[in-house]
Amino acid sequence: MPAETPSEFDLIERYFKRTAPSALLGVGDDAAIIEPATGMQLLMSTDMLVAGTHFLPDAEPEALGWKTLAVNVSDLAAMGATPRWTLLALALPKVANEADEAWIAAFARGFFACADAFGIELIGGDTTRGPLNFCVTILGEAPAGQALLRSGARVGDDVWVSGQPGRAALGLAHLQGRCVLDDAARNECLAALHRPQPRIALGLALRNVASAAIDVSDGLLADLGHILDASHVSAEIQLDRLPTLLADGRVPEDLVRDCILAGGDDYELAFTAAAGFRPRIESLASSLQLALTRIGSIAQKGTDKLRLIDSHGQKVAVGRLGYDHFLGHK
Repeated sequence: MPAETPSEFDLIERYFKRTAPSALLGVGDDAAIIEPATGMQLLMSTDMLVAGTHFLPDAEPEALGWKTLAVNVSDLAAMGATPRWTLLALALPKVANEADEAWIAAFARGFFACADAFGIELIGGDTTRGPLNFCVTILGEAPAGQALLRSGARVGDDVWVSGQPGRAALGLAHLQGRCVLDDAARNECLAALHRPQPRIALGLALRNVASAAIDVSDGLLADLGHILDASHVSAEIQLDRLPTLLADGRVPEDLVRDCILAGGDDYELAFTAAAGFRPRIESLASSLQLALTRIGSIAQKGTDKLRLIDSHGQKVAVGRLGYDHFLGHK
């Protein structure tokens, strides 16, 4: 006799209902109730992940569960906030057999692994039947007036980026057959693609240090451009200062550079800071065991919002900037 198809509430009860000790009221009522700590401001962000746009339809469910929450955690990292609570809405095709339910169980394991890693409580959400997609709302706290914004970059500030942007895009290029990576590069790049590591510790440490910050989700140049627009400035980026990628000679140099500058899906932090903070930022890199690379500087707003400079001091044309969900790559 075939197993009975679980209801919406069966799925919630089995896989997504957990206690939320810090919430006044969590999963199980019409709405959750939370109260930020005294002196803290509440920060909120929402992201959607749609099959075929943000992840491959055959993505491994546990890794997908991690990534679904991690990309939202990254938004709070960019603002120097501590993640606290989350809400998850998901549309799922019909749960028709044990394999379908096992997929949901694996997704939930990955989601809660990320939640546990960053001390986040699930306090509500929704489920419905439909094409596979997820929507996560995340809430966090930051001391009043100390959240990092995109709009604070000033002329003369340094431009920095964390980690190694481009790894996720290079991993995707490998999966799509656009390049072949050796074992070490493949493992590193696919880990970056499937299990991004939000830079919460860095974001918290950058409060009162960074003048502006953003997480790199659509490509380094595209996301840096959001800081420049919000701050009404331009930037000069030194190409020879960009972090290098672990890739062998079989990967075309132009593909590697394109992944670094415009690949997206990195969830590293790009930020600006006054030159006087260089020693402190270099110390942060050591204490966090995280590469922090100074790649350029902020300039007066001019005709060129972004100027790329090569090792000979020559201006390089800006090609593809990054990803736009309505325009595609631009």
